[in-house]
Amino acid sequence: MAQPAVPLPQKMDRIKVLAAESTRMNSQLLAEALAQDCQLDVMGIEPKQASILAAVAQHKPQVVLISSALEDSGTQGFDLARQISATCPSTRVILLMDNSHPASVVQAFRCGAHGIFSRTESSKSLAKCIHSVHQGQVWANSAELRYVIEALRESEPIRLVDSGGEAILSKREQDVVRCVAEGLSNREIASCLGLTEHTVKNYLFRIFDKLGVSSRVEVVLYVFRFRQDWVAAPASHNGAVRTSGPKLLTAAVKTASRMRLAVPPPAVMARV
Repeated sequence: MAQPAVPLPQKMDRIKVLAAESTRMNSQLLAEALAQDCQLDVMGIEPKQASILAAVAQHKPQVVLISSALEDSGTQGFDLARQISATCPSTRVILLMDNSHPASVVQAFRCGAHGIFSRTESSKSLAKCIHSVHQGQVWANSAELRYVIEALRESEPIRLVDSGGEAILSKREQDVVRCVAEGLSNREIASCLGLTEHTVKNYLFRIFDKLGVSSRVEVVLYVFRFRQDWVAAPASHNGAVRTSGPKLLTAAVKTASRMRLAVPPPAVMARV
């Protein structure tokens, strides 16, 4: 008697990673170390701005590791993170840093980084960081997260209403913010709200302008600080309430020393 066919497990797509360390040799060594993780497809690149931007445009990696210091400049990595955020919004950036000075940590996230990683940690931890960021989480330890929260507290207060007492975000803009906080990509937001991806991007630009922020990370921080109620029940275009997927801060503190700011389904934080 014929045995029923057993479906073969689907092959998981590997995460495409571009690694740009402070020197070309270090970039290659980093790529080789990360290649031990069979789920990562890592390519090392020379630490030059033009080469990195060209490689990002050509290979469209899902995650880019960039040293905060490149080409003898201590801030080149921050500038690159900002450029990649603008030109390749689906690519998530992790900044490799020698230390976690408060100003550097805050600047990293303001430039659009989704995570910061200290060189003092192991390559195994870095691989975990890459997987987490790829899944839409923000990678920062508790101390680093406190720096960002403190920066928010010390900054000019975000206006929740206009001079007439009306909410500064429209209902649809609030829906988009809820989806961002839930960890949805632009494509997923468009599907959830019955919009086009182009329209979602336009909404995000308006939201950034109204809230005085420059990245999706800051939008999530905004919700974290001011409007946690917004992630309770994101609306969809057909009136149904999203019940799948974790909420913004259901796992705000990760066991051990790492902290997840957002714990969404895959493909969060694909910036505008």
